[in-house]
Amino acid sequence: MNLLDLLIAPAYAQAAGAAPKAGFLGGYESLLLPLVLIAVMYFLIFRPQAKRAKEHRSMLEKLSKGDEVLTNGGIAGTVADIGENFITVEIAANVRIRVQKGAIANVLPKGTLKSA
Repeated sequence: MNLLDLLIAPAYAQAAGAAPKAGFLGGYESLLLPLVLIAVMYFLIFRPQAKRAKEHRSMLEKLSKGDEVLTNGGIAGTVADIGENFITVEIAANVRIRVQKGAIANVLPKGTLKSA
């Protein structure tokens, strides 16, 4: 016995108990929580994002000359020309800018720019 035993009680090993029983899934309970979290992430994050991207692609495919559009930067104008990657938008009389197709946020209803 040394002096440290007076301050701290010694720890002794306990006798071995019975072997743990397998659960209803046969030991796969530890995989259940990660699988549930992956499923929740899919339905709350990935699926809606893919749906929005698909809708945006279809909107860009339907875009035609004369459509009134709004860019991601907030610039509203009329489509003057459509190229492979770029769109020319007329924002005022004889004022045209070129933007990437992906920068088109919305197609506005006809007559929106005239009423503003």
